Amino acid sequence: MTGTSDGAGAATATPAAGTPVPVEEPLHGLGVSLPSADAPAKTEGTFPYAADLWAEGLLWAAVLRSPHPRARILSLDTQHAAEMPGVRVVVTHEDVPGDAGHGRGTADRPVFARDEVRHHGEPIAAVAADHPDTARLAAAAIAVEYEVLDAVTDPQLAFEAEPLHPDGNLIRHIPLRFGDPDAVGEVMVEGLYRIGRQDPAPIGAEAGLAVPRPDGGVEIYTASTDPHTDRALAAASFGLEPEQVKVVVTGVPGATADREDPGIQLPLGLLALRTGCPVKLAATREESFLSHAHRHPTLLRYRHHADADGKLVKVEAQILMDAGAYADTSADALAAAVSFSCGPYVVPHAVVDGWAVRTNNPPSGHVRGEGALQVCAAYEGQMDKLAARLGLEPDELRMRNVMATGDLLPTGQTVTCPAPVAELLRAVKEAPLPELPKDAPEAEWLLPGGPEGAGEPGAVRRGVGYALGMVHMLGAEGTDEVSTATVKVSGSVATVICAAVETGSGFSTLARQIVQETLGIDEVHVAPVDTDQPPAGAACHGRHTWVSGGAVERAAKMVRTQLLQPLAHKFGMSTELLQINDGKITSYDGVLSTTVAEALDGKELWATAQCRPHPTEPLDDSGQGDAFVGLAFCAIRCVADVDIELGTIRVVEMTVAQDVGRVLNPRQLRARIEAGVTQGLGAALMENLRTTRGQVRHPDLTGYALPTALDAPDIRIVQLVEERDVIAPFGAKPASAVPVVTSPAAVASAVRAATGRPIGRLPIRPQAAVAQVIPQ
Repeated sequence: MTGTSDGAGAATATPAAGTPVPVEEPLHGLGVSLPSADAPAKTEGTFPYAADLWAEGLLWAAVLRSPHPRARILSLDTQHAAEMPGVRVVVTHEDVPGDAGHGRGTADRPVFARDEVRHHGEPIAAVAADHPDTARLAAAAIAVEYEVLDAVTDPQLAFEAEPLHPDGNLIRHIPLRFGDPDAVGEVMVEGLYRIGRQDPAPIGAEAGLAVPRPDGGVEIYTASTDPHTDRALAAASFGLEPEQVKVVVTGVPGATADREDPGIQLPLGLLALRTGCPVKLAATREESFLSHAHRHPTLLRYRHHADADGKLVKVEAQILMDAGAYADTSADALAAAVSFSCGPYVVPHAVVDGWAVRTNNPPSGHVRGEGALQVCAAYEGQMDKLAARLGLEPDELRMRNVMATGDLLPTGQTVTCPAPVAELLRAVKEAPLPELPKDAPEAEWLLPGGPEGAGEPGAVRRGVGYALGMVHMLGAEGTDEVSTATVKVSGSVATVICAAVETGSGFSTLARQIVQETLGIDEVHVAPVDTDQPPAGAACHGRHTWVSGGAVERAAKMVRTQLLQPLAHKFGMSTELLQINDGKITSYDGVLSTTVAEALDGKELWATAQCRPHPTEPLDDSGQGDAFVGLAFCAIRCVADVDIELGTIRVVEMTVAQDVGRVLNPRQLRARIEAGVTQGLGAALMENLRTTRGQVRHPDLTGYALPTALDAPDIRIVQLVEERDVIAPFGAKPASAVPVVTSPAAVASAVRAATGRPIGRLPIRPQAAVAQVIPQ
């Protein structure tokens, strides 16, 4: 089934005449635009974030960070700082009682630098004091003598440079070989592409509160998106058993990545354990930029071969990802980049080499669509070049090569999930184009550059570009994806207990809808998340919609069976002949009719269930293997106006068609897609955390530009393809990552169409958008 999106974001059924007819929605359950339960608190400013927390006897923390991207620590003197009035304790690497290494993917990152600092902003020491200003002054008073070393900031030089880390500079190399490596096409195009360093830029900087426990353990209150992993890292660093560390998730003020840097949580916990007092740390925006992981800057070289009709023959690619100083999740990002290096196209032969290397640049890690975004910008640039070489329209060339269910990825894996790529491309292609701006004074703001801009209407050219993107769902390469949930029903209230963190993805709303749909109970509460609950895994790759939502559904169905079995036994029928709708239980023949509350009769029912998707496998030595559980696809058409004299760009409209599996919450889905498109727009035009020889320049929201409401274009969602994935609970697919991946490539394609320039770098620089021939 397909649908369009109206102005309010609700799904509409479209009759043959083509006139949308509003569909009256039920009050609860799946497929309804149920509002978020925490929306009032967030809009009123009463929602509890980590930066708002308080405790009796609170101390304040500050972290001393390296001013150099690479240096040897010759001496470290904390005496003066420790003797300052109001300072309780100063901790360094010598005070870490357990395993000093930590990291999301690879534990190669120290809590505090020991002998050498490897990136600008790396933690060296931390202070706890009775006032935040005192803590900051004491941290600044720590005397560190450095021997500044030459930083390796070009990932191409990392192969020959001296080791920057005991584990070496090469994190992973994937040599993918698919089909005949010697195959050639009649037509060949080459391209070089560079993708910049995008920051997650959370709306609230990292913060946390650590409280010591009587048993010698510690509780950490923070905006974690993967609390059980954070607990394991903390326990290892503190030399404690996992049961002695509790992570309590506070409100998450936006998360498009792993959100919380353990470099915030681990010093907090150490300070609380050393002082025996609660300790709070609220990072500055500068610290936030320096500490958490960013999108991998990537260098990509491509060569596409095709026959004379435009059918792809072979793709050759070299992908080099800059991991920064530590490995983090770079191996996973590289696997996604290599696996999706050919895009959602049928490619008979592929030779792809991918590397992730260490440098002295800021850390890289998980950011929404990691790996897939970088290669999408490159392979779509190649498709535009190939279309120009063959004299074909860009959309026509793409249509001749699109992937479908049953085709093979270059990893050798068969695409078994729905892959309606042709339908998506056709939908955006056939959508009406926006009108051209009128040449009138009141429409001057429509020019690239905005009001009072220096541009002239005669220098503006409009370009239309296309892009197709894909992402994988859940973890990959053998990751054991599992989540556990408990559903309790007491009276007319249901409670969901699941350690799936609400990061803005809408899981808490979805959990309520699942229970409403299954049990017919309106009032459903989702319990706060902490590590006393069974693990649910990280909040990324659409995991919680699939795995945690699946666990909630199974638990709710088990409670449903407990509820219906006594009634079925009483009336001599099976539970399958009973149904629950709008809080009422009825039988197929109408003999039985009662309410859920009457059937409960004061009893409390509960059940716990797990959801674990089918296993995957690591890529082998030639990049082959069934590494992914499922895939999601998106097509975007971008219309952009470019001032070809000044290089200023205004994105007029982004037209989106997306493979969603099933619409579970129409308004929430629309919001996720619009947010993803806008985040991708930032990567295309403005977001780039700039460095000079490893030193971060302007680590603040003045120097790092983000798209605002004035930058956001009209976003038209013209089709949501609801072809359910049979192995996914509810058949739904992740919504936000794939538009992030696709929109930068679509913007670059539109700018190419407007200027005739190759556009091989993101974000697009003004000088790259100036036409080679300026009209007189």
